[in-house]
Amino acid sequence: MDVFSRLPARSLFRMDRVFIGAMILAALALAANGWIAAHPEHDPRAPLALNGPEGMATSRKLAALRTDPAQCRGALEQAEIAFDDLDPVGEGACRRDDRLRVVPAPERGLAFAPARPETTCAVQAAMAWWLDKSVQPMAEELLNSRVARIEQLGTYSCRRVNGADTGRWSEHATGNAIDIAAFVLTDGRRISVQRDWWTGAGTPDAEGTFLFAVRDGACDAFGTVLSPDYNALHADHFHLDQSPRGFGSFCR
Repeated sequence: MDVFSRLPARSLFRMDRVFIGAMILAALALAANGWIAAHPEHDPRAPLALNGPEGMATSRKLAALRTDPAQCRGALEQAEIAFDDLDPVGEGACRRDDRLRVVPAPERGLAFAPARPETTCAVQAAMAWWLDKSVQPMAEELLNSRVARIEQLGTYSCRRVNGADTGRWSEHATGNAIDIAAFVLTDGRRISVQRDWWTGAGTPDAEGTFLFAVRDGACDAFGTVLSPDYNALHADHFHLDQSPRGFGSFCR
């Protein structure tokens, strides 16, 4: 008589349930792995695809680029976003080791005036994602046009926050920030942060709604997003930077 024939029927039933449960868990694990393989945007281990869909792991992947310039450049190359690498410059708190210029791509809206700002790679990667996933869809939906270029007020300034004499250094000191003043559409319209930001009086028009929407969209890509809602110093622009903040952002 084998060992199983001597077991009570209740024990055999329990063993069957354990075996069946283990098989179900194994099948679910295989199915989950297959689904993740087919949807790398949800896999935190997979490289970020700037041209791909947004997923559960996207914010984590974008945040990881802030401290990994090599991985960031790989993401730009994979997305076929051309750029010129620049040599490090500066000293002390204003040393800029991570420095590049993106080749204008007006079809994506990745074009600036003044042209070709110098920033960290993480700023340019977030800008490309923001344009593709927030700015252009909102422009099409709310303004019936696309963004042709962005007017910017600057990226690099060797100074402390708010130009103070003391305190922490601004992300502009290392080119890890960009200030956005306006969006110029393909139909010629210019959407200005200073003129078109909705101040809360009455009902926002399409331009004001667009600016609110893209401000909120930037919070998914950048470490810091400051708008006219933050203070008077930002009444005419969005400040966007890639300050390391884990996987979240400061958005106002």
